[in-house]
Amino acid sequence: MQAYYLLVLTTLCWGLNAVFARMAVGEISPMLLVSVRWLGTLVLLVLFAGKAIIADLPAIRRNFGYSFLLGTVGLGGFGTLIYYSAYTTTAVNIGIIQGAMPAIVLVGSYFFFRTPVSLLQICGVIVTILGVVLVSTRGEIERLMTLSFNTGDLLMLIAVLFYGSYTLGLRRKSDLSSIALFASVVASAFVSTLPLTIYEFASGRTVWPGPQYWGLVGLIVLLPSFLSQICFITSVKLIGPARSGVFINLVPIFASFFAVVLLEEVFELFQGLSLLLVLSGIYIFEKHKPLPNRVSSNENAANAG
Repeated sequence: MQAYYLLVLTTLCWGLNAVFARMAVGEISPMLLVSVRWLGTLVLLVLFAGKAIIADLPAIRRNFGYSFLLGTVGLGGFGTLIYYSAYTTTAVNIGIIQGAMPAIVLVGSYFFFRTPVSLLQICGVIVTILGVVLVSTRGEIERLMTLSFNTGDLLMLIAVLFYGSYTLGLRRKSDLSSIALFASVVASAFVSTLPLTIYEFASGRTVWPGPQYWGLVGLIVLLPSFLSQICFITSVKLIGPARSGVFINLVPIFASFFAVVLLEEVFELFQGLSLLLVLSGIYIFEKHKPLPNRVSSNENAANAG
């Protein structure tokens, strides 16, 4: 049950992040926000777990390549794309498209870890993907014929591929503790995206936030960057990537709710249908998981170890 509570908290923070991304549009440039986000998270980690991180430095050095790749793709790449996508799509869409992530994790878990998958689970994945396609085309399926998609939605789809890969990568066996792994990937995200931030500044595109928006930056650092990532890494270690990834379908619910309440975005019919499809997919997936081959939490923890 601990993993489930942690995952609900994680997805609530990610739902808020979709709203925060829209709030930041025009008030702070994307790459500056990415750099401040991960630098702030790294500072929090040093303040709260500095001794543990220093004690794990030998393990961090041994796993440098692995953690750098995870941080670059999963945190750096995903974080960059979500803030750029917010310029051309809504917070509701950002949240709903993240509902495709469990499908990516399921497929990856099957091919790389031979996680059992039932036929009905595959149907659930297809239903989820239909929901994402519906919101990406704004309910106008004829757009598929001309491949006409919103730029922000396409960026979010790429971001979801990145984070799905990151989720699968968390299962790789290593001798890193959760806190050491998190510190490694956060540092990697900061270092790997810093050149783009420097380029943004050199090209005159940097927008510094006004005093009233530093509070928003602080919330981004504390909730979707620090708290949610620790919860998610811990959950993957407890129950594995496939089952943890399924909970990401809660993100569209939280994102839609906060977008309507905080941003007063209009919740349109096609978005409601998309959300219904995504949630139906998660229900089918969980309802029909293959019981005979189901992996226990302890085994998942060992595999994730």
